[in-house]
Amino acid sequence: MTEQNFYHDMRKKSDKLWNKIFQHPFVTGIGDGSLSRDKYEFYLKQDYAYLTDFSRVLALATAKAFILKDMSYFATLLNVTLNMEMDLHRKTCEAFGITTNELEKTDKGLVTLSYTNLLVRTCYEGSIADITAVLLPCAAGYIEIGQRLKSQGLPDNKFYQDWINTYSSKEFADMTNWLIERMNELAKGATEARTAYWYHLYSLSAHFEYLFFDMSWKKELWPGGLSY
Repeated sequence: MTEQNFYHDMRKKSDKLWNKIFQHPFVTGIGDGSLSRDKYEFYLKQDYAYLTDFSRVLALATAKAFILKDMSYFATLLNVTLNMEMDLHRKTCEAFGITTNELEKTDKGLVTLSYTNLLVRTCYEGSIADITAVLLPCAAGYIEIGQRLKSQGLPDNKFYQDWINTYSSKEFADMTNWLIERMNELAKGATEARTAYWYHLYSLSAHFEYLFFDMSWKKELWPGGLSY
């Protein structure tokens, strides 16, 4: 992998997986408006639970950062997640008759729990470079999805329009580009072992992105009908 554009190399190496994500019926259903409301509600609840822990990771990353530009970035992303992204979920759920109290009491499914555990553990145990690598599939992936769907034309469904417009917005794109550039900076001069580990973290998160959409499509908290 080239240190000049380490992120590009990670993204290219996982292109087959990302194409599966882009073509998943949950994703295409948002794009053409055919996704059923019950599946979208399931997704919103699980994603809200995910974003709650995602916010904790960003708060921890802010505290762990050694330089001000990293602290400023993660603090800004935390603010956007708490006050823009999660607010989109709250407003949509309110329109669906789901109260904020109900939303905040959502039990995590297996995929949500496993994904957030990966993020939180990486943040506690790893460096800023490790944290950046594990966060990139979510941050950069949603921008790619949003921009792809918007380029195909917005659906009639207002809620799906809002979702697409949010994740294709310049604000989100600018923050994602910063994270990509920071990953490239951190990769400069890194050992092969470190870059291999960062790709491992990136790949794990990217797989969870696919599984998250698939879980929502199936409305399956736990496989095989299990519960807890």
